[in-house]
Amino acid sequence: MNKSDAYNLKYHITPPYGLLNDPNGLAFFKGQYHVFHQWNPGGTEHRNKCWGHAVSSDLVHWHRKGIALEPSEWYDKDGIYSGGGAVHNDKLYLFYTGNVVRADGVKESYQCAAVSEDGESFYKMGPLFEHPTGYTRHVRDPKVWKDQRGNWWLIVGAQREDLTGDTLVYKSEDLSSWTCLGSFLEHDDAFGFMWECPDVLQFLENDVFVFSPQGLSEAGENYKNPNQSGYITGKITETGKFEGKLSEFKELDRGFDFYAPQSFEAGGRTIMFGWMSAMTEEAERAVPTVQEGWIHALTLPREIEWTDGVLVQKPLRELQSLRLDGIQGDIQQNDVWLLPSLQAELIIRFSKLAGNFRMVVRDTVQIEYDREHNSLTVWRTNWLTNEQEYRKAVLTHRLSELQMFIESSSLEVFVNEGEEVFSLRYFLEDIVQRSVLLEAGGNEGKVSIYQLQECVE
Repeated sequence: MNKSDAYNLKYHITPPYGLLNDPNGLAFFKGQYHVFHQWNPGGTEHRNKCWGHAVSSDLVHWHRKGIALEPSEWYDKDGIYSGGGAVHNDKLYLFYTGNVVRADGVKESYQCAAVSEDGESFYKMGPLFEHPTGYTRHVRDPKVWKDQRGNWWLIVGAQREDLTGDTLVYKSEDLSSWTCLGSFLEHDDAFGFMWECPDVLQFLENDVFVFSPQGLSEAGENYKNPNQSGYITGKITETGKFEGKLSEFKELDRGFDFYAPQSFEAGGRTIMFGWMSAMTEEAERAVPTVQEGWIHALTLPREIEWTDGVLVQKPLRELQSLRLDGIQGDIQQNDVWLLPSLQAELIIRFSKLAGNFRMVVRDTVQIEYDREHNSLTVWRTNWLTNEQEYRKAVLTHRLSELQMFIESSSLEVFVNEGEEVFSLRYFLEDIVQRSVLLEAGGNEGKVSIYQLQECVE
């Protein structure tokens, strides 16, 4: 089957066919950026998981390389699940969870590693350590980093036997012998039933623990997605423990479709990708691209910074190289702009913010700003129920800028240079509809619109 122009994404990483999920093994190795991801090349269901692989020399133009890791051994025969990457001694190491279903139906998981000298062919090293006691078989998604003293650390998402979420931490001096040091964050709280895809971001001011808890109850405008991804700030001690408060957990992305983010360090920057999906199984089965034989995408790469006590996510500056033709103009009282194509970037910079305003993108996604509460609300039409649904964020600073990356079936909205981000999928069969409506409400400013080029092959 071919991807239709109505839904195909041309500057995001998507699978050529089949199902894509979590970003994995992010690394800069031998002059290339490597992005791996969960991939079922045999269908659009969550089965037969391999690691797909894409490479780039500039973080913008991507070349798909096919399958990097696939089930082949007793310890990963039923799926190569998520994990991270690390470069050491001129080799690329991948850490992953091997999924096993025994003949008697019992399910097991093993934390494993594979190594490569060329970044394309990988030798599997097998399981790294025994399954921890006190935990169910739901232990997965190892992420590894090296500290300034030369120690290696590994954290892995877990579920305790009382069915509450946790993250375990391990220490090593050689990437092969690992010692378990217990919970990464000491806590007695029931904060979801499983913590997936743990990660660590390190800045001069503090450290950031990123993870994706499953099973959080909706709380006001928070935790409205089926599963969440967020972070808490604190410090990693010399003993490998993270000191922070679960009560300060904050969602990374305020949109509908963001999960399982992973970061890596490159050129002095912290760069993150996420999986652009947070759907129920029923909604996933109804995604129109399933009929075309593919589903899901990764977000654009984001540079993560800690600025004035706020974690900000900025679209990489390299993405500006995608810009083709552009138009600029002033905001009028009521404007209708026509996108140059279904691959576009739109930037609004406000010089005067006098009142509320409303935007409508392609007659499908609506963005509302409430000046009194300094809040931004994004609405879309649910493709399963055909009903309107929303996500909302109260901004820390007065709204000054919206930067939107628009594709035929995706939208990423960066607010105030990444103070908040809304990521979402939407599905509109009409490829002619390219309008953006702004009811300005007396606000003033400048708008720029660029056509973006295709960059994934």
